[in-house]
Amino acid sequence: MLSDAMNKALNDQVKWEMYSSYLYLSMSAYFADLGMAGFAQWMRAQAQEELFHAMRFYDYITERGGRVMLQPIDAPQHEWKNTIDTFEETLKHEQHVTARINNLANLALDERDHATSIFLQWFISEQVEEEDSVKDILGKLRMINGEGQGMLMLNTELGTRVFTPPVVK
Repeated sequence: MLSDAMNKALNDQVKWEMYSSYLYLSMSAYFADLGMAGFAQWMRAQAQEELFHAMRFYDYITERGGRVMLQPIDAPQHEWKNTIDTFEETLKHEQHVTARINNLANLALDERDHATSIFLQWFISEQVEEEDSVKDILGKLRMINGEGQGMLMLNTELGTRVFTPPVVK
């Protein structure tokens, strides 16, 4: 059984993961509007991944006898200065998510909620991967200064991303 504090914190994370999905879907629409189908596809796959994360939290809450209480989701940003700015915002967002997951892990340890602590380990590892992936793209964007033929090549590369839900328990 989840404590009230853990139930609330996990519900807050469901909202945050849903917001993350919404934000990346907005970024996908931004890139689609610019005619950058590869960047749009990458962000759309990222949106699907965040929705998967939200549902993992949702399912975990119910498995542990908690109660899912869905909350309003804020409207995401719709415009960015350019592609580099968009990925800088993406990195900041992922770093914020990492901090949130770490806070959940700390709460689980404080409450001696070992099951939740184990559950959160997957998300801790996932955030390392998320930040690294965005840093890699941001590095490439900075190298080409977000311009020229390099953008066409990167657009093609990013367009190959497809979200495949991992098999986890």
